[in-house]
Amino acid sequence: MSLETPRLQREHRPMSAMVGIYCRDHPGAPTPCEECRGLLDYAKRRLEKCPYGEAKPACARCPIHCYKPAQREQAKVVMRYAGPRMTLSHPWLAFLHVLDKLRRVEHPMDIRRRRRS
Repeated sequence: MSLETPRLQREHRPMSAMVGIYCRDHPGAPTPCEECRGLLDYAKRRLEKCPYGEAKPACARCPIHCYKPAQREQAKVVMRYAGPRMTLSHPWLAFLHVLDKLRRVEHPMDIRRRRRS
């Protein structure tokens, strides 16, 4: 699977925008810095391997936490800083991200169990 599907691209765009905002506002670092490029690459790999595929919820609402603890903490720092600022610089992406948070999904194991019965 790749990010060629519209749903996964839409999930990756806000992360890219937030990393851009975070790096831009932290002086002394190139935009984006090596650490943030690593986070974006990691996020892309996680999206490509997501068991939900097209039905993927926003990561904050997902019952599966697929980020390693270090990358998850790094993503939280970036999102805490850039999330509120995104409404000014990328209002449409911020709006779509809020809508995606409203999407409810079941855990993949629950879906499998239901199919077996």
